Amino acid sequence: MDDNTDVEIHGQAKTDNCGHINPEHNQKIADRRVLPLLLVGFAVYQLDRTNIGSVLTGDFARIISVDKNTINLGNQLMFLGVIILEIPSNMVLHKIGARRWIGGQVFIFGLVACLQVFLRNKVGFLVTRSILGLAEAGYIPGAMYTLSTWYDANQLTKRIAIFFFGMFGGTAISPLLGAALLKLEGKGGLFGWQWIFLVEGLFAIVMSIILFYGLPEKRENYPIPKDQESGSLDLPSPDRHRPHISPRLIWETLTNVQKWPHFIATACVFSTWSPLTTYTPSIIMELGFRPIEANALAAIGSLLTLPVIFCFAWMSDVLKKRGLVVLIAISVYLVALVLLRVLQTHVDKWGKFGLWTTVNAFAVGYHPIHNAWIQINCKSAEERSISVAYPRGLIIMIALVLSGLLLVVLQIILFRAHNRRMGNAVSGKLGSTYDL
Repeated sequence: MDDNTDVEIHGQAKTDNCGHINPEHNQKIADRRVLPLLLVGFAVYQLDRTNIGSVLTGDFARIISVDKNTINLGNQLMFLGVIILEIPSNMVLHKIGARRWIGGQVFIFGLVACLQVFLRNKVGFLVTRSILGLAEAGYIPGAMYTLSTWYDANQLTKRIAIFFFGMFGGTAISPLLGAALLKLEGKGGLFGWQWIFLVEGLFAIVMSIILFYGLPEKRENYPIPKDQESGSLDLPSPDRHRPHISPRLIWETLTNVQKWPHFIATACVFSTWSPLTTYTPSIIMELGFRPIEANALAAIGSLLTLPVIFCFAWMSDVLKKRGLVVLIAISVYLVALVLLRVLQTHVDKWGKFGLWTTVNAFAVGYHPIHNAWIQINCKSAEERSISVAYPRGLIIMIALVLSGLLLVVLQIILFRAHNRRMGNAVSGKLGSTYDL
């Protein structure tokens, strides 16, 4: 074998005879192994998180004696668990590596998902949702951090969008798989909803084994490009090869007021997606469809999300204005929500289905671009790891999305003002500017 040929042994890229790793070779490894594995892992993650929507069409709530308020509380506890352990989870990832931590994490939340077959009451439901959130904490920012160590800024936006295909693909598959598994009602002495929890949890456990043995370890250093030496915010950063998250870095990141609109906008807009994934199958069923039909129809909106995401990612690459694309994507979602609120009482059940499908299709089109925008404007890999039918409900969702839209506008204004100040102070230094 030629000494200059890069090969990969046990997930490690072999250097050439100068001690350098070929970035193009590493990109191939990432495209062929890292990105696909993390994408599929994201899909099973999303299955275990959103299958409650299909479960609710299978008489789950009546059997364990919970109402919608309890379901909502369970979802809130799950997301609280994610928030609590996201940063600690990524600190562990930096210590033991992506392969071990991400693989182990997927195994744990797959096991918790399987154990939901034993649910019997309200307390058990709330406890398992909380534990599921804690177990899932850190997968998304950890996976995105891992991707940022393999790609530069020009490559990252599209790869983040592709990575999120796993999330939205999982959301699309969930009701279809739920519809199929509900047909197993009574088989093996299990309810249909128990089959959903069991089978989809087992998917995650199998995926955890694949991740543990198949996810390549992070590559070694290669020479720092010239633009890194000048202090550019562009990726890849040499900081990625000294992975240490200190309490000071956490504090500096969380208190960086200039980026707060990013985080608050994400919280406002993305929080409207949770009720959609939870209740869309039930809403469609209330329009007059049978449970299996409702689950199948609910998948259409989520499937349409995939080309929507790809379209906005393409716009971002072409325009090189990620903030503007996020603004457009959130605006389209806001229009879809307003149309649903105004028109749903004036159309038949298929018209209502079309309106709800449109809302689901555009609900998260902005999200991958927003995440990539945040990452690109972080100065180091460690900072990126930290940073990453009810009318009243519709009005609240519209208000939240509108708030997020205004915050994105504010974020663009802040970044533009900062860039202008830095341009006047230190002409020509890209390292002190933010990507718009």
